[in-house]
Amino acid sequence: MDVRLLVDGEEISLNKFVVKILGGTIVGAVEALRGVKENWNEIKIEIRR
Repeated sequence: MDVRLLVDGEEISLNKFVVKILGGTIVGAVEALRGVKENWNEIKIEIRR
């Protein structure tokens, strides 16, 4: 799994533990939604405040 975190356009370095936790949490939540295909390739999330 490849996980990238960008804050205001700057990539933040993630260690393997954070990649596993963050990626697993997002994938689990998205896959639980109706309408998401089993063979998805990419998930993008944007958060603005």
